[in-house]
Amino acid sequence: MVATSMDQLVSLCKRRGFIFQNADIYGGMQGLYDYGPLGVELKNNLKAAWWRSMVYERDDVEGLDSAILTNRKVLHYSGHEDTFSDPMVDCKKCKGRFRADQIDGKCPVCGSTDLTEPRPFNLMFKTQVGPVENDENIAYLRPETAQAIFTQFKNVVDSTSRKLPFGIAQIGKSFRNEITPRNFIYRVREFEQAELEFFVQPGTDSAWHEKWKEDRIQWWLNQGLKMENIHIYKTPDDDLAHYAKACYDIEYRFPHGMEELEGIANRRDYDLGNHTKNQSEFNLEAHCHENKESTTKLAIQDENGKWVIPFVIEPSMGIDRGVLAVLTEAYTEEDLGDGNSRIVLKLKKHLAPIKVAIIPLKKNNEQIMRKCHELKQNLMKLGIGRVALENTGNIGKAYRRHDEVGTPLCLTVDFETIEQQPESVTIRDRDTMSQIRVNTADLATYLKNYFL
Repeated sequence: MVATSMDQLVSLCKRRGFIFQNADIYGGMQGLYDYGPLGVELKNNLKAAWWRSMVYERDDVEGLDSAILTNRKVLHYSGHEDTFSDPMVDCKKCKGRFRADQIDGKCPVCGSTDLTEPRPFNLMFKTQVGPVENDENIAYLRPETAQAIFTQFKNVVDSTSRKLPFGIAQIGKSFRNEITPRNFIYRVREFEQAELEFFVQPGTDSAWHEKWKEDRIQWWLNQGLKMENIHIYKTPDDDLAHYAKACYDIEYRFPHGMEELEGIANRRDYDLGNHTKNQSEFNLEAHCHENKESTTKLAIQDENGKWVIPFVIEPSMGIDRGVLAVLTEAYTEEDLGDGNSRIVLKLKKHLAPIKVAIIPLKKNNEQIMRKCHELKQNLMKLGIGRVALENTGNIGKAYRRHDEVGTPLCLTVDFETIEQQPESVTIRDRDTMSQIRVNTADLATYLKNYFL
């Protein structure tokens, strides 16, 4: 059974070192969180799984890692400066501020109907580049990772000789000045995105849009989510973003309700069209901003040698929302009978923060501890991920701790290990709690077969 309340996940994340409130010793900052020792491992594993499926396992995608500070012109011609805002209302009684589309004529906190008229609130973080503060030196912390992909389109094409269809993938931090961050790490002000911009020949975009929807659903199933907790929402035509031809949302049943996990949008030729030089030379379908400052044509030759502005299919996911989803799905409380129970994170093994925990039966025995250190050094060379030496000295508590953080295998070094030949250890499975004895000479093969 998945987690049914956010309190369950928040408690586990703080207790076991997954996620902490940012600046907690000073009262914290709303909408900002720090990933702890196990959280950073889980997050990195999820990012690695996305990158592997998007870039390494495909022959039509390249990677990119762009700067966070963004030239103002990029976000001007993308439309963000004019449109990246939410209409907000203030409650005159309790002084709360809320998105106008999320209230129904009264304050959700105090119930007052004495509200201001909706006013636009820009979601971007503005900063200054250089020693002089003026309009010419304004830059922004990027609100999304996509725009650098579009502005680097020609450089990637020229350096890789890519032909349509192909994609450019990026994982990185984005920043949005959310007025009401909420639901733990679901809606925050600083977050990580994993975005693919997949460039296709106009006319083939609808078929590619459907294909990417199916591919992304399957990827989430591979990360451990169950289809019964996933819902696909197709945005009605009259509710689409101004740049979109069509959009699917992959929604997930979080503890706070069914909400968006990933969007897959058909953005037409809007993005490259906005940033390209000589817009009039191309038969652009999307309504783009006039651009007389771009120095480059963001076009590519199709199979007939004609220069075209590609359409873009964009699967875009929030890494933090992904972490929250896999934690929700993996969280399990089991009744073991006789008044005993356990919390276990049934994470997919490729996502588990710790892959193997080495546990000494007796931590003050020099021979046992020497063997534990030796095994750890040998197992780390396998490249399976983090191998941890658990030195609590209580085997039962060690098992429960590693059940709770999702460690797939616990390896126990006992007196039989150091006294008998052939040398062997006990391996305990997280999900079944079954134990087997494996010779240390066979450990490398056993673990490679299990994890790789």
